[in-house]
Amino acid sequence: MLKRLLFVLFATLGLSASAMAAAPQRETAVFAGGCFWSMQKAFDHVQGVVSTRAGFMGGNVKNPSYEDVTGEGTGHLEAVEVVFDPSKISYDTLLDTYWHHTDPTDPRGVICDLAPSYHTAIFTFNDGQFAAANASKAKVQAFLKKTVVTQVIKASSLKLPFYPAEDYHQHYWKTHAAQYDGYALGCGRAVALHKLWGKLAD
Repeated sequence: MLKRLLFVLFATLGLSASAMAAAPQRETAVFAGGCFWSMQKAFDHVQGVVSTRAGFMGGNVKNPSYEDVTGEGTGHLEAVEVVFDPSKISYDTLLDTYWHHTDPTDPRGVICDLAPSYHTAIFTFNDGQFAAANASKAKVQAFLKKTVVTQVIKASSLKLPFYPAEDYHQHYWKTHAAQYDGYALGCGRAVALHKLWGKLAD
């Protein structure tokens, strides 16, 4: 009986190890690039991205609401959490997607969204991301020939985590397509991004 139990235990452990080895890798990145509706739309279209969540990061209030954040009293930035498979997409490629869908040169915010909660930042989760983000920022600054005001912030330096926004904000570009398209057109996002990035904004 004991031998049988040991056999079952080892067999189970062996299957678990195999399952773990076969499980796809996942990493997390967080980007603040102005309106999180637009940032989430940009990353929702990227192959290798497993999931995205619109939300808030970098503030000093727990579990803030959208109204709290946009009231500019919490210190949070609108941001998008990106879970990705590094075997299918690199962090550097995510950085390229981020830059080309925001304006990192305006200290007031992004395009028509001009307020502290729309400031740009990259929140990093390991030394590799931190180094890559800073290197990418330097390249972008040289390319644009303008000062890039985007902060690169270690998530470990923050007291509070990323907080997801309310459900109705998630994938807003798709669930509220007419409202989002009206916002994007009125904001002049496409025109502004093409003026800054050219074909890279496509």
